[in-house]
Amino acid sequence: MAKKAANKKVNKKTNSFEQILWDTANKLRGSVSSADYKHVVLSLIFLKFASDKFEERRAELIAEGKEKYVDMVEFYTMKNIFFLPEEARWSYVKQQAKQDDLAIKIDTALATVEKNNKALKGALPDNYFSRLGLEGSKLAALIDTISNIDTVADKKEDVVGRVYEYFLAKFAASEGQRGGEFYTPKVVVNLIAEMIEPYKGKIYDPCCGSGGMFVQSIKFVESHHGNTRDISIYGQESIATTRKLAKMNLAIRGISGNLGEAPADTFFRDQHPDLKADYIMANPPFNLKGWRAADELTDDPRWAGYEVPPANNANYAWILHMISKLSENGVAGFVLANGSMSTTTNSEGEIRKKIIENDLVDCMIALPGQLFFTTAIPVCLWFISKNKKADAAQGFRDRRGETLFIDARKMGTLIDRVHRELSEEEIGEITRTYHAWRGEAEAGAYEDTPGFCKSATLEEITSHQYVLTPGRYVGVEEVEDDGVPFEEKMGELTAVLYQQMKEGAELDAVIRRNLEVLGYGG
Repeated sequence: MAKKAANKKVNKKTNSFEQILWDTANKLRGSVSSADYKHVVLSLIFLKFASDKFEERRAELIAEGKEKYVDMVEFYTMKNIFFLPEEARWSYVKQQAKQDDLAIKIDTALATVEKNNKALKGALPDNYFSRLGLEGSKLAALIDTISNIDTVADKKEDVVGRVYEYFLAKFAASEGQRGGEFYTPKVVVNLIAEMIEPYKGKIYDPCCGSGGMFVQSIKFVESHHGNTRDISIYGQESIATTRKLAKMNLAIRGISGNLGEAPADTFFRDQHPDLKADYIMANPPFNLKGWRAADELTDDPRWAGYEVPPANNANYAWILHMISKLSENGVAGFVLANGSMSTTTNSEGEIRKKIIENDLVDCMIALPGQLFFTTAIPVCLWFISKNKKADAAQGFRDRRGETLFIDARKMGTLIDRVHRELSEEEIGEITRTYHAWRGEAEAGAYEDTPGFCKSATLEEITSHQYVLTPGRYVGVEEVEDDGVPFEEKMGELTAVLYQQMKEGAELDAVIRRNLEVLGYGG
């Protein structure tokens, strides 16, 4: 009990600090655009973290009597720590906080960090602060606030990771629909990771945004006592500044990943053409229009065996791209707009029919509304499995010809006026249901639950015209019998109805009299 109280206190303190940092950063508003603003703040947090790690390692070398090695890059990289020349250290930047050329000093620090660490190539903003023309006093205030974060003091608490994630979420919410380009709500990412369990192998996100799927995969492995060295990360992002966010997000957590040589469009310049992934996690842009011209990519091998995805909506292009990237035992979990489950527009209905006939759909989940900061569009989760045969090693039963439908629309709790979150218990209930259905013994026995989950056969899906909306399959939730006999209940309801009808007639008479007084009698 005491431990629980202590943790609560720490969380409260951290939340408060995050809010103070956010409020300080907010003072930059008006000086820079919303889109630029996040790069300013997150770059500084990254620099502070890299500097704290460097200083900690430097002190460690000195304590070990290895002073002559403190300026050798290799003694830092061997511990997965970035080497920082003096002009790139936070202490140096802080000393310059009151100078007129502070922005130049920060740009120099970031450029120097990147130049001295190959893993950060293309990750950090290039002359960003100088170009923005930020007001010096506001920038100095932000430097002072960030200086108060000791990002490495608490070894158990991933302080900088929490701050980074907090800021990404806040920025996504403040940017509205554009925020969806770089951020997927933590509960959605967490649910996908818990569902597909990416313990070992290659993980791929073809539209990785700020890298949230990768971060959650690593957290999943760590929380289940796996070895993070057993997984490798591949991603791609078309927006250059968002790709920088992803590289910083991974670097802050010591995660190495291959995000391709450059920011690039996944459909036109695939950065991992030969990749076969064991796990794919993604949140593609919803209902992306004009992703190709009518005569482009019409004979692309990724659509082989299917109709060509329509040019006016990329949803099924993303699905086919991901299917083409899965290994022979690979699984994919991704977010799409609800319309993807039932559309028959252009070739989409035919593509979905073929995917179902190929027995690739393992599970469909309808999510509650308002989970996303950036859109009110109802969304669902698709889970694709390339191999539904029994797998004794993983404890999976033979699921060929079956698909699990889960309707989670009634789950979640409003955390403010417009945003909803799933609790850990609800995420656990959904994932346990899926794992039990897959046959995993530790998840218990699976049973259909009216209104929540249903295991459907290919024949049943065919009878529903290949529509994958869970509500069509799970039926209506059973209402608990209150023990009142039907005749008694009907008598009570009828009495209430007659009383309401009598009151309605009396009100009609009053309204009629008032209208007559006003000269509008009928």
